[in-house]
Amino acid sequence: MQTDKVCDYIVHWLTEYSRGAGTQGFVVGISGGIDSAVTSTLCAKTGFPVLALNMPIYQAQTQIRLAVRHIAWLEENFVPVQGIDMDLTAPFQALEATFPPEIQDELTMANSRSRLRMLTLYAFAGHNRMLVAGTGNKVEDFGVGFFTKYGDGGVDISPIADLMKSEVYALGRYLGVLPEILDVPPTDGLWADNRSDEDQLGASYAELEQAMHFIEQEKDEHTLSAREQEILALYRRLHAQNRHKMEPIPVAIIPDSLRS
Repeated sequence: MQTDKVCDYIVHWLTEYSRGAGTQGFVVGISGGIDSAVTSTLCAKTGFPVLALNMPIYQAQTQIRLAVRHIAWLEENFVPVQGIDMDLTAPFQALEATFPPEIQDELTMANSRSRLRMLTLYAFAGHNRMLVAGTGNKVEDFGVGFFTKYGDGGVDISPIADLMKSEVYALGRYLGVLPEILDVPPTDGLWADNRSDEDQLGASYAELEQAMHFIEQEKDEHTLSAREQEILALYRRLHAQNRHKMEPIPVAIIPDSLRS
């Protein structure tokens, strides 16, 4: 990948999209991970205003510290960037107190955290006439569907969604993202036990990326090792299971014969 040119291309794309939409800049949720760090930095490089929101909900302190440090780095290196701390624990506790206990399984409440963050991002974006910039990469958004529908998947634009995870890391190094963010295991920050993405997916991003490349290139499966075959099967299962997130909402098209 020609990292410098890819960086320039995305920054130009963001600039032209915002101008065409008549908006005033970007809102980005900052998690303390590489994807949000790269996305927010690319948005900041446009020179348009950027609101960088830190939105902890029962968050691990290590994640909060990384988010705070990245926001401080953005504010120090780019103008105009404004960091905003929005602790959403209390609103989430209100949901916990309101929802019937029987529907509060782990996954339901993890997704509810993500949707509460989406609501917050759009509140700031709507008031300031800004665009919500998504932080999903290609493996997450179009490979295994590892995002919350109408949560972190509810965005206006996706600057890095055509980049593999390895390419996001390359862009992060090029942009000067803090080393501790480059080194920390990826996590979505939606679980009380601070589990990583790999814990949830059952494979590393490098393995899933390899499986995605394998399918795109239509290679012979017999050349794969036992582990690679296992990952390929996992990738296909996750892709099929989460296709509803990647495709347009199904619409019941009424036949013309029923309209006459």
